[in-house]
Amino acid sequence: MEVIDLLSFISLFNLTIFLLFTGFYLYQIYYIPISLFNKGNDYISKENHKYAAVIAARNESAVIGQLINSIKKQKYPASLIDIYVIADNCTDNTANIARSAGAFVFERFNKNKVGKGYALDYAFKAIMNNDKHYDGYFVFDADNLLDENYIAEMNKVFDNGYKVVTSYRNSKNYDTNWLSAGYSLWFLREAKYLNNSRMLLKTGCAISGTGFLVHNDIIKKNNGWKHHLLTEDIEFSIDCAIQGETIGYCGDAVLYDEQPYIFEQSWNQRLRWAKGFYQVFGKYGKDLVKCIIFKKSFCCFDMLMTIMPALFLSLFSVAVNLTLLTIGMLNIGTSTIIVKETTNAIIMSSVNSYLVFFMLGLLTTITEWNKINTTPIKKIKYVFTFPFFIFTYVPISIVALFKKIEWKPITHNIAKSIEEVSQ
Repeated sequence: MEVIDLLSFISLFNLTIFLLFTGFYLYQIYYIPISLFNKGNDYISKENHKYAAVIAARNESAVIGQLINSIKKQKYPASLIDIYVIADNCTDNTANIARSAGAFVFERFNKNKVGKGYALDYAFKAIMNNDKHYDGYFVFDADNLLDENYIAEMNKVFDNGYKVVTSYRNSKNYDTNWLSAGYSLWFLREAKYLNNSRMLLKTGCAISGTGFLVHNDIIKKNNGWKHHLLTEDIEFSIDCAIQGETIGYCGDAVLYDEQPYIFEQSWNQRLRWAKGFYQVFGKYGKDLVKCIIFKKSFCCFDMLMTIMPALFLSLFSVAVNLTLLTIGMLNIGTSTIIVKETTNAIIMSSVNSYLVFFMLGLLTTITEWNKINTTPIKKIKYVFTFPFFIFTYVPISIVALFKKIEWKPITHNIAKSIEEVSQ
């Protein structure tokens, strides 16, 4: 290939990638004014439903008591809330602490079927076998804390016909470092500018890890919890979209979550997420495309964009540009100009990406300012580091393509009360 042809190809390729990204994600730009300028519905409940709060916990003795305490402090009839903890392959005293705090405890020991999905399935089946009836099930992680109005607010949306409801995900430790802030900003943006907009447009939201409510009918239909890929939350969301089950969102139900702040833990967690997204796309991608084509489902298109294009386009772009850079470096006679053009393309792409993520982080920080638990200086500082947090997904996504990954627990040790976090 002649130099002029190679340079033209570099320019054309990077322009094509840019146009594809714009085409795929332009609708999310539309989401922004939807959330900024629309208040949404004020839901009112006619009935207080009976719920079970289900918590999967593995060696969570440091935090499980605080979560149970925040559930017991809910401004919702205590007689309508039962708490179940699945002490899953625990080697500490999680089970004893949970019992002492007032929860029903199931102890599960299974080294073959490992992960949150299996623990939830075990719990749901055990509850159903006890012949206890609940209208819905809350699903929490052991490190969560609930605002005192959480269940009352979720009940309002649930009572208005939504069989699956997700909530506003805030952070217990936003200001620990750039990693915890990166996670926190991403989840705040997801709540405010993705799920909130989806709810306003009535298209269907996505579950994000923890803090959601599922109707008893769905648990019975699935005979427990049937989603066991590495990212059971997005798998459940995709399955709902394909089945035509609209997931609702309650922005007034605030949950606080502990974010990883050690890079090794963050790497392992997001490696699992990336691999899980590949698994979900492999299992459900064809069905999503069918729903988009034959059912004209925008929700399925939205979910497809969530699990596929950004990762694949980013990896493809990186691979091609690095290949062209290598070709230029090996081609002694023309290496300088090819290396220069390819390097410029990589730099420009990186700068543009940085600016996009910076603006997303800035917008989220401004609108959610009073909900972010840290000092003003740190709020500003972590807007600048947010894009770097996102950039670390590139090597993570590459490794996830080739490495066999198994579910591993994340250590939680920030034992704050709901009063400390919500101040």
